[in-house]
Amino acid sequence: MSTQADLIVGLQWGDEGKGKIVDHMAQTHDYVCRFAGGHNAGHTIVVGEKTYALHLIPSGVLNPEAVNIVGNGVVLSPADFIKEMEQFGDLTGRLYISDKAHLLLPYHAAIDQARERMKGDKAIGTTGKGIGPAYGDKVARVGHRVGELHDPRKLTDKIMAYFAMNRPVFDAMGVAVPDEQELFHELVAYWEALEPYITDTTLLVWKALEEEKKVLLEGAQGTMLDIDHGTYPYVTSSTTVSAGACSGLGLSPKDIGRVTGIAKAYCTRVGNGPFPSEDFSEAGQRLRDNGHEYGTTTGRPRRCGWFDAVAMRHAVRINGADQVALMKLDVLDGFDEVKVCVAYRVHGEEIDYVPYDLEDAEPVYRVFPGWEKSCGARRFEELPENAQSYIAELEQMIGCPIGIISTSPEREDTIVR
Repeated sequence: MSTQADLIVGLQWGDEGKGKIVDHMAQTHDYVCRFAGGHNAGHTIVVGEKTYALHLIPSGVLNPEAVNIVGNGVVLSPADFIKEMEQFGDLTGRLYISDKAHLLLPYHAAIDQARERMKGDKAIGTTGKGIGPAYGDKVARVGHRVGELHDPRKLTDKIMAYFAMNRPVFDAMGVAVPDEQELFHELVAYWEALEPYITDTTLLVWKALEEEKKVLLEGAQGTMLDIDHGTYPYVTSSTTVSAGACSGLGLSPKDIGRVTGIAKAYCTRVGNGPFPSEDFSEAGQRLRDNGHEYGTTTGRPRRCGWFDAVAMRHAVRINGADQVALMKLDVLDGFDEVKVCVAYRVHGEEIDYVPYDLEDAEPVYRVFPGWEKSCGARRFEELPENAQSYIAELEQMIGCPIGIISTSPEREDTIVR
């Protein structure tokens, strides 16, 4: 009898604080698995005096007993992955990469940046890391998988043929053709560094579940950035919802157990696209400053606003969330009042669901009294009364219990109800 895997997924526009909760839960899990995204994702984890910024390696790397898996649904930049590995020393036996994960190479980033430049003021606001072009190549069936690194000569020939076939397009974009010899040596170096970690990770996860190991599935970005269910076209290029864990690791829906959705006590977004509860006033800037809302990957300031209960209810349903982990409650400390978006006004009509297009949606707010200090609380009873009421009301509005509350970046400042 196989056990089921626990799943962590972002419920907003990414940057919800998944890293801290994955780190928290990874202490009691045997395997931690990434199933989507690339090094555009960034998880910041604070342990004591040390801060770790993870982009590709699963957050379970901070548990010396956990095995970490990068699934086939990820697009992997070998150069960035190797660099990230350096901060952890020898990871042999503790880290595995799917041979079916797709390679993200330097030319993908060049294509990404060129496309954004060409779009001008209609740019998506991507990280420019090459995620979209890598997934695009995958879908167009001209991409390359990690397993192909075992024959660098053959892979080099394939890539050079790809550039030759599309030379006019790349010339028009200003994307340079790779030097063949440099590319070959680059691929050789990738293979030499990564070969001990490359395997069929689907079989690995199946075996772990059959042996009743505790498996944790780690999502990247957030539900509102999902390629199908997000604010298209201002979305990422992968399936960020819980269903993506199945295709991104080779699991069936029956393999998924408890789903924990991650959300901030307010909202943020990076890049362009609709964001109904964005606050352009001094309060929005205060949220940014209090929450240190600057991208882990890009350093870009995040757009900040109030908790969106409509989008959250939508995300809870899509992901089948069993509980929500509410992050950064302490960022709201000291506000006289705290707002929650409880409906949208679209073309004069008030609605309580996420419409096809959020571009013209205006927020309808409910206002709650603020509180002085939740920072550092480790028991629910330690929270100010107004903070407790705020959480209770959010549970009613989103239709899901809030089982975990984070009250600072520190690992231990976490309330588990």
